[in-house]
Amino acid sequence: MTTSLPGAPFFHYRDGQLHAEDVPLHTLAQQHGTPLFVYSQAALGAALDAYLQGFAGRQVSLHYAVKANSNLSILRFFAQRGCGFDIVSQGELQRALAAGAEPGRIVFSGVGKTRAEMRFALECGIGCFNVESEAELDVLNEVAQQLQRKAPVSLRVNPDVDAQTHPYISTGLKGNKFGIAHERALPAFQHAASLPWIEVKGIDCHIGSQITTQAPYLDAMDRLLDLVERIEAAGIALGHIDFGGGLGIQYRDETPPSPHALWQQLFARADARGFGQRHFMVEPGRSLVGNAGVCITQVLYLKPGQDKHFCIVDAAMNDLPRPAMYQAYHAIVPLAQAATAHAAAPQQYDVVGPVCESGDWLGHDRQLQVTPGDWLAVCSAGAYSMSMASNYNSRPRAAEVLVDGAQSRLIRQRESLEHMLHNEMLQAS
Repeated sequence: MTTSLPGAPFFHYRDGQLHAEDVPLHTLAQQHGTPLFVYSQAALGAALDAYLQGFAGRQVSLHYAVKANSNLSILRFFAQRGCGFDIVSQGELQRALAAGAEPGRIVFSGVGKTRAEMRFALECGIGCFNVESEAELDVLNEVAQQLQRKAPVSLRVNPDVDAQTHPYISTGLKGNKFGIAHERALPAFQHAASLPWIEVKGIDCHIGSQITTQAPYLDAMDRLLDLVERIEAAGIALGHIDFGGGLGIQYRDETPPSPHALWQQLFARADARGFGQRHFMVEPGRSLVGNAGVCITQVLYLKPGQDKHFCIVDAAMNDLPRPAMYQAYHAIVPLAQAATAHAAAPQQYDVVGPVCESGDWLGHDRQLQVTPGDWLAVCSAGAYSMSMASNYNSRPRAAEVLVDGAQSRLIRQRESLEHMLHNEMLQAS
């Protein structure tokens, strides 16, 4: 029996058991315990190929956004497939380097880079800084002067385009903290070009995350190309146009465009204005890893209530922060389909974790046929789960496993209490 779910065909039921590729997930739960994140390498590759197919015949550099999922094995996979990386901290930079990334294929984004981070990145030979303010330009120029090494920069402009997504992950409106205001872009580029230790390489924008329609991208492309024309007319050459990331995935019933279809439309818009053969850069994150992962969790208790029934599991908001942060939906499905598991009647539950917060929920009003001890899979958990996980309530972070066909390997050990306490010192009494 086969049932489609987010992440299919790489996550699918076979003989009543949920599999990642050719590995039954219950065997991984038995072997490694829960909560447990499981990723499909084939899903990672298919998501990447969808972009690369859309870039055929074009000059495009793809930089994976490390913040989506920063596991070293996943970074190594993308590095070996020829990807660059988009990072927002020195820690992410060091992770990318540890995974085998070429420094010259890394771009450093983020609104709050410190002098120490700038210095480290310049010493590494960073490919480009995506600068987000004129004040940052001045500081970067000072740091570059101290090192006697020019800083390659791309200025991130805020096109004031509504990405039609959750306000916490919308980044392209004039009320957001990101980027340089559209009307300030030309003066900012002129200022950058005047600084002796700054080398202008390109222009950058990023309008948000989990975008599921083409319209915001097309609007952003038009406004970005308007700026390119104005900036280059002022005598400032732009070597690349960085269009950021943000393409959404299916969590529930969304139907985002495929990367191939989206970029066909974007290139058509660029071609019409004479920019189709320019060097473009893109920085996808969620769309490469989101549907490539699930979180396995075990049912601890079923708790009936007057207004709600609760399915209490061993995964929590510290493992899967998106529902608490964004009121986000994740499909939650059993590892064993009901016909082969037991005859319990379906019941509507709120799926909640053990953390002492009312916001600790993974799903509201879910029809489940479960008993204590059963395993569930929280789908579409490959992005912004482990990378945002915490030790709240002194809970160790979960283990991670990567599946490749019929093989699986542990790519992150479950955190131990000893590891959690390692950097703390007891004050002498």
